[in-house]
Amino acid sequence: MLKLTYLENGFDLERLAQSLEDWVEVRVLVAMRSATAICVEPTTASFLLPIDLPYLKELEALAMREEGDSIALAVCDEEYIEVSLNGTWVSSAPDGEEGAFVTALSDRVEFFLFKLWQEAQSLASALRD
Repeated sequence: MLKLTYLENGFDLERLAQSLEDWVEVRVLVAMRSATAICVEPTTASFLLPIDLPYLKELEALAMREEGDSIALAVCDEEYIEVSLNGTWVSSAPDGEEGAFVTALSDRVEFFLFKLWQEAQSLASALRD
């Protein structure tokens, strides 16, 4: 499972061994027991990756073999590719901009997507320094 945590200044991507259903169930139970509002809804999330990352072609090939429409890749411009994922949004407010997006893909797609995102973060950090 992949979890994208959206915060005020960006997002973080994690790869978790827990199933999507178990993760959502725990969040709902915690919200119920603490009398906290929770919003759980199916939706999509998108983010950009530099188009010149190594192994991007492998991700594209794996995404084409992925069942259903859980992942889509689209070239945005000469520098970036957009990754769109279908999954579940979990937040404390229906219109909240902060929360978590979770999705379940095949292990190989999750692995490649996570590694590419880490590489993009490293490159962005090196450019800022």
